[in-house]
Amino acid sequence: MRRFRPARLAGLYVVAGVLLAGVLAPPALGAGLLSNEVGDSVAAIEADLAAEKPPLTTTVTDHDGQPIAVLYDQYRLPVTADGISPAMKAAIIAIEDRRFYDEGAVDPRGVLRALANNAAGGDTQGASTITQQYVKNFLINVVHRGDPAAQQRDRENSVARKLREAKLAVQVDRAMTKDQILAAYLNVVQFSRSVYGVAAAAEAYFGTSAAKLTVPQAALLAGMVNSPSRFDPYAHPDAAKARRDVVLDAMADAGSLPVSAAGEAKAAALGVLPGGPRTPAPNCLSAKPEAGFFCEYAVDYLERHGFTPDRLATAGLTIRTTMDPKVAEVTKQAVSKNVHTREPGVAGTMAVIRPGEQRHEVLAMVANRDYGVDAGEGERSTDVVGGVSDPFGAGSVFKIFTAAAALEAGEAGLRTPLPNPRSDCFAPPGADTSCYPVTNLGTYPDPITLADALATSPNVAFVGLERRLGVPAVLDMAHRLGLRRTLATNAAGGAPITDPGDVRSKDPRYNQPQAEYFRGLLSFTLGTSPVSPLELANVSATLMSGGVWCPPDPILSVTGRDGAVVPVQGEPCERVVPKDLADTLRDGLSEDTVSGTSARAARAAGWDRPDFGKTGTTQDSRSVAFVGGVNDFAVSSLVFADGPTPRTVCPGPPVHLGKCGHGAFGGTVAAPPYFHAMERLLSGEPDQPVPPADPRYLRAR
Repeated sequence: MRRFRPARLAGLYVVAGVLLAGVLAPPALGAGLLSNEVGDSVAAIEADLAAEKPPLTTTVTDHDGQPIAVLYDQYRLPVTADGISPAMKAAIIAIEDRRFYDEGAVDPRGVLRALANNAAGGDTQGASTITQQYVKNFLINVVHRGDPAAQQRDRENSVARKLREAKLAVQVDRAMTKDQILAAYLNVVQFSRSVYGVAAAAEAYFGTSAAKLTVPQAALLAGMVNSPSRFDPYAHPDAAKARRDVVLDAMADAGSLPVSAAGEAKAAALGVLPGGPRTPAPNCLSAKPEAGFFCEYAVDYLERHGFTPDRLATAGLTIRTTMDPKVAEVTKQAVSKNVHTREPGVAGTMAVIRPGEQRHEVLAMVANRDYGVDAGEGERSTDVVGGVSDPFGAGSVFKIFTAAAALEAGEAGLRTPLPNPRSDCFAPPGADTSCYPVTNLGTYPDPITLADALATSPNVAFVGLERRLGVPAVLDMAHRLGLRRTLATNAAGGAPITDPGDVRSKDPRYNQPQAEYFRGLLSFTLGTSPVSPLELANVSATLMSGGVWCPPDPILSVTGRDGAVVPVQGEPCERVVPKDLADTLRDGLSEDTVSGTSARAARAAGWDRPDFGKTGTTQDSRSVAFVGGVNDFAVSSLVFADGPTPRTVCPGPPVHLGKCGHGAFGGTVAAPPYFHAMERLLSGEPDQPVPPADPRYLRAR
């Protein structure tokens, strides 16, 4: 072992003392005594210490302010000094810094001893006051969170790190009271991989608050601070108990706990909650079944409008959403009754929006599936409601866009007779010889008025009308009324693929957005392309808002940790069709539940309210839909195959995939959940009549 002569050790103490004097001296003098390395780094970190705030949990609530989910990177619940039990304060002081209230920011004797020990070939461990530990933990867990290299420098055993830490501790001690420092330290320290701060630890380990921590509970938590993994009460209960007992002895030695009470506390079991620390999922997986898909859409909405994922997980925001808990609960029950949660390969969705000329507030986004990652339990974690999730389309619902384009162009009015033979073949735009064959599935009048065609949905009449209008006009109307994200995806429902290394980039189905791909395809009006259930509900909201489109908005407000409002810059609303046209189209759609394709289901449900709607059924019944509105609810209800081997959706009960002839129809499978949910939600509410058609839109112009 290398030995140092007393004279040399004395010299080392002198050097250490000079360095420490630079730390403790007034700022102007101290800056000259510190090395350039330490001085420069301290100046930079001081700015970070002043600007940075500990990551806090963001809370997502419904429109009543009731929490539905939390978002976090570090599960931390802020608490003031008054909210921490005396036992917890006494425990942490006894084990970490018994002279905390009597000393300055730095323990001079301890620092001198550590610096000299380092110079003599030892290390610099120990000698840290709670103030210094607060600085170290703040740097690691806050300032340099996500920067492993910087965190390593914050942990290194070096003279430079110790001096830097001491200098910063002095600055903290000048700016904060002892009680504030102690509370700040207990708010920033780590207790497990995801649990930070004493309030979160009290809840996670004991199901209590920081204010109610008992002596043995406080001693356990105080002991864990030194090494959360080594003293984990679940992974290493014996080590955790031994460490807890050390803390209890320290409390007795410090006089903060009678020896007899320490003995009683040692006899107590660890008392932690069974199964591991109780923390909510750090994202929308913490939401209830009726709120998960809504939560995901709200988070996605904020990310698309300038909020980074890190900000959402660390800023301690309160995100108050537009979700109506009653609407969400009732619609969730309706879709789950229609399609069982665990039914393999079948998704049932419902989206509800409150229309308006200033905002379209999303009230509910639910599915038969629960939001989650356990596929065996019928859970799904991708946005089956807000995303472009129905790969097979909404069928004849898309005839709404053809009808709207015809009314706008004057090509047809509600009473205009449309040619409607049983079958026909239409030349696609730009084609020379080939034609697109279309057949009506059923018996219809020929000709048929546009109003009757909207109620009974013949294919030939609408494809012929689309051909005369031109597909681009129908696509433009679909975009204006609400299919914005839908038409930006490719014909597979994903982002257009342009990477030349991907063979699909040569295929128009994949390399073009739907808005381009369908420009020459007459099948668009038959609704054969992927679609977003939420955007279909927003189409109804646009019509109910008198032709004003607004984005489907899930956010009422966002406030920061200080209570200040954080602005959310969304897209502005815009008038996309005249009010008289929107009202006329609603009137034209008002017979669907009376004498049209959903009338039988309406009668079976006892439904007799004035409303409007349109059903849709795709080829092979792989997707069926109902889109409409009543009173102040704009609604879409879809049922579609969503598994790896899609087949026909059969009506049941229960609704399932299989072989069942033609299969389900929009009126028999997608419409009933709408009737059941709206009947409950509108119980006791007066009817709101559908606006009458404007005479200008009754005939072709």
